[in-house]
Parts: sequence; structure tokens; C-alpha cells
Amino acid sequence: MSSLASIMQQDQRRPGAGLMVVPWLACIGVGLAMMLLADVLGPYPSSVMRQVGVFVIAAVSLNIVNGFTGQFSMGHAGFMAVGGYVAASVTYYASLWQYGTATAQEGWLSGGHVFMFIGLIAGAGVSAALGFVVGLPSLRLRGDYLAIVTLGFGEIVRVVLQLTGQQVNGKDPAAVEAFRNDPLGTLATVPLNGSLGFEGVPTYATNLWIWMLAAVTCLVAYRIKESSSGRAFLSIREDEIAARSMGIDLTKYKVRAFTLAAFFAGIAGGLLAHAGVPFSPTEAGFQRSFEIIIMVVLGGLGSIRGAGVAAIILTIWPEVLRPIAEYRLILYAVLLIGVMLLRPQGLFGVREIWDLRGRAARTGGKGGSA
Repeated sequence: MSSLASIMQQDQRRPGAGLMVVPWLACIGVGLAMMLLADVLGPYPSSVMRQVGVFVIAAVSLNIVNGFTGQFSMGHAGFMAVGGYVAASVTYYASLWQYGTATAQEGWLSGGHVFMFIGLIAGAGVSAALGFVVGLPSLRLRGDYLAIVTLGFGEIVRVVLQLTGQQVNGKDPAAVEAFRNDPLGTLATVPLNGSLGFEGVPTYATNLWIWMLAAVTCLVAYRIKESSSGRAFLSIREDEIAARSMGIDLTKYKVRAFTLAAFFAGIAGGLLAHAGVPFSPTEAGFQRSFEIIIMVVLGGLGSIRGAGVAAIILTIWPEVLRPIAEYRLILYAVLLIGVMLLRPQGLFGVREIWDLRGRAARTGGKGGSA
């Protein structure tokens, strides 16, 4: 109860809590810096960097539900898969209809990039709508029961995607012409290629766009955490009964957390589908959801910085161990076990960089109790 009171009594007018131009310019700067770094490192490191950026978005978004609100979602990969398939299908079929081919268009901001961003918005919107629906059971379920519901959602998405129709072959002129003559009839068959996975999606998601959106996701998560909604999320995590007694609408805030998390998960899935990575129904499976959960828990539940850093470490670590592939999974598991034994609260606990700065200012730089 005391921890809940401290959360609700914290000053919400921290430096930078208002809408300013500088943070958004910083997001653009992050994207440009990562693009230049990728050009220097080469194709393979650039591909790894794209995946790292995607999972930073996925981990930070899941942190809104599992970290901020204290719910336990195990179906985050399902939202990513929905966003990825919607975004990929928009870009792929819009390109076939407009250009007669799905080959990536030249230029850093071509018509194909416009299709990708439209697809990202559409995919994020569909994922958010599903997040709203899945969030409704959280009003009555908690802990293991809620985890089972969200896990079931991910499995439903995976099975439904496996039952979709055959994809239009963008390399077959006859198939492309048939699609352009009757696009609505073709799309009515839900041509997402079933269990084989969606193929031939143009690689428009460069490090510039991925890392820019990753920075935007972290910034939005920061704004949420420092807002009145963020305080409500944290209070629900600490004690639902006490939060209700203080006038917090549990229904509204729980559903809002699921919807926001699903929205950014859809963005992550859409970017992954455009990053040159094979995209199949397995992306909605339990293993992918579990990987993202590990990132959030390892970084520290509720810590934006922790989720981002853990996503970077856990995505790069398997690549670092690739030369010793036969021991890679063993060392990967040893790393996780060691961190959980030495830092059960996660790498950064629940603290953020600005928390440490604020504490230093309050103590006059002389230190203070944790």
C-alpha cells in the first residue's frame, strides 16, 4: 500500500514531460545514425541490426502490459504476426496492382515505401483492435489464467494463418494479370500462402526506418509512464484493490494497456515482414512470445531502458555464439540462468535513467538511500 501511495503522489511535471520538438528530432537522429553505422558494418551486421531494432519495439511494447500494468500476456507474438501479415499483404498486393511487380522500388522514399507505411498503420490498427478484444478477459482473469488466454490467442492466430489461401505469384505474369483484373476476388481468398509463409515482400524496412520507429516507441512508452495513465498502470500493478479504492477505473486502464501494447507489436511485426526475414505462421507461436517475455523479465519489469537493452543483448548474443553453434543454446541458457540468479529483479530493476538523475538532484549529488 505504501508503494502504491508513493506512485500516485509522485510529481508528474518532470522535466521533458510536455510535448517538445527535441525528443522527436532525436528519434530521427537515432535512425540516421543507425543507417550510417549499418553502411559501415556491411550487409550481415546490417541485417542483424534490423532484427535488433524490431525486437526493441516488441519488448518495449510488451513491457506496457507485463511491466507497467502487471498483467501477464503470453500472446504478444500473435499481435506481431497479425501486424506483419497485414502490412506485408498491403505492400505486396498494392505493388502488384500499381507496378505489376513486387520488386522493391528504387529510392529511399519511393511509392513502395508509402505502401509499407500504409501497411504498418493498417497492421497496427488491426492488432490494436484485437488487443482490445483480448484485453477484455483481463478484467476477470489474472496471473496464470490470463496467460493461458493470451497464449491461446497466439495459437489461434497461428492456425488461422496456416489455413489461408495460396499467395499470388508475383513472378508469374499471368497470375499478376489475373490479380490486376480482379483484385477484390483474389483478395477474398485471403492469399497469405498458408503454412509456407508470406514470400517476396519487398525489403523496405531499412535500419533508418526501424531504428527511428524504435526510438519513437521508447519515447512514447516514456511519455505514457510519466503521464497520469502511466501512474494508473503502475498502481494497478502494485495493488488492484487499493487502486480501485483510489478511483482508478481498472476496466479502462487494463484494456488501454493491452491496446497500446498490441498497436506497437503490430508495428514491430510489420517492420519484421519488410526486413528481408522469412515471415511465416511460426512468428505467432509460443516460442517467439517466450523470447520477448524473456527480454522484458531480463531487463526488469517496468523498465523501458531494461527492455531495450535486454532486447539488444538477447538478439545479438546468439549471433556472437554462432562460430560455436553446437554450444550456442547451452551458453545462451547459462547467461539467462546467471542473470536471474544474480539479478532476480532484472538488469535494471524498475529504475530508469531519469529516475537516477532525479534522485541525484534531490540529494544534491551526495547519494541517498535506494
